[in-house]
Amino acid sequence: MELTLLGTGAPAGLPRPACPCAVCAGALGDGARAATSLLVDGALLLDLTPGAAFAAARAGRSLGGVRQVLLTHPHNGPAVEVPAGVPQPGRVPDGRELALLTGHRVRAVAMDAPGTGYAVTGPDGQRLLYLPPGGAPAGLAEGTAGMYDMVVADVVGRPDAVARLRAVGAAGPATEVIAVHLDHDAPPGPELRRRLAAAGARAVPDGSTLEVGAYEDVPDVPRRTLVLGGARSGKSVEAERRLESFPDVLYVATGGTRGGDTEWAARVAAHRDRRPGSWRTTESCDLVPLLAGEGAPLLVDCLSLWLTDAMDAVGAWDDAVWADGGERALRTRVAELTRAVRETRRTVVAVSNEVGSGIVPATASGRRYRDELGRLNAAFAEQCEHVLLLVAGQALVLRG
Repeated sequence: MELTLLGTGAPAGLPRPACPCAVCAGALGDGARAATSLLVDGALLLDLTPGAAFAAARAGRSLGGVRQVLLTHPHNGPAVEVPAGVPQPGRVPDGRELALLTGHRVRAVAMDAPGTGYAVTGPDGQRLLYLPPGGAPAGLAEGTAGMYDMVVADVVGRPDAVARLRAVGAAGPATEVIAVHLDHDAPPGPELRRRLAAAGARAVPDGSTLEVGAYEDVPDVPRRTLVLGGARSGKSVEAERRLESFPDVLYVATGGTRGGDTEWAARVAAHRDRRPGSWRTTESCDLVPLLAGEGAPLLVDCLSLWLTDAMDAVGAWDDAVWADGGERALRTRVAELTRAVRETRRTVVAVSNEVGSGIVPATASGRRYRDELGRLNAAFAEQCEHVLLLVAGQALVLRG
């Protein structure tokens, strides 16, 4: 089954008309995107958008063979002109299936937002799922959808849609995920590619033709990622973003609850409110058994608090204890942790503070903590495929 993406942008396109934002200003060349529209085997058009006939011509395709036009979401603004010879667009009721003379079967998938998704099965059995902007499948049960060869969806706006598909086995490691409906809320250029790759997805320019069922372009999701940053740099948000398209993430909070500290309680509550409802949380600094076990991806937030707990345990704040075995005990704990990271089979995203670039601490204990955190970060990063540094909310790739 052959899929041509006549457009890959949001309904208003990218850049948006008269929008002065930085993303729109830079959306030139391959970065410019018309409203998303899909042409399947030259016979089925999913979403009729302005200029579809010209977009097809630019891609070396024709709409002359289109036998069915289906809409996925309400189109605001003036009615779109239907090109000569193209059937009037329609919509399939949720749960109903439409059989085309070309051998394609189209089933309407219910959404949790206005619009309709379409599951298309080609004459040779390849399966494509196309979702509208801002929507995720509703009412999915495990094993009922079957595995799709390709999913085309709003990955940036609704990463949980991909998570839902993965949770019920409708998307797996061999499923190619293509991001569409890209708007000016999506980061530009390399940052978009990096973020999508973390979700096992990719974006393509308008006019691209893809073969459904060709799996060689499925991005590899990194097994181990370390996200560094200073206070309020956005490091925790970035770490959460890297796993938000995966179900059943285990969030490992190393800071505890700190009873009576209302400011800390507010920080914890803000983190919890950001996380998807399907994620589970455990409060623990015992990371080695978690890394050694099987199961869902781990998000560890954060290593700097793990280090505080470890230094407390070995008496690192007392100079005499530190000199009389405390330092060796801490080195052993760090070595056990980094060995567990190296050997883990789980997907892991860990957060840590980068504290070595500021003012030298005034106390010996503060300087000891700063030095040990720098050593821990370096040892942990050595075991990771991806290492990022967050500065002012922007991710700088240090490795990967």
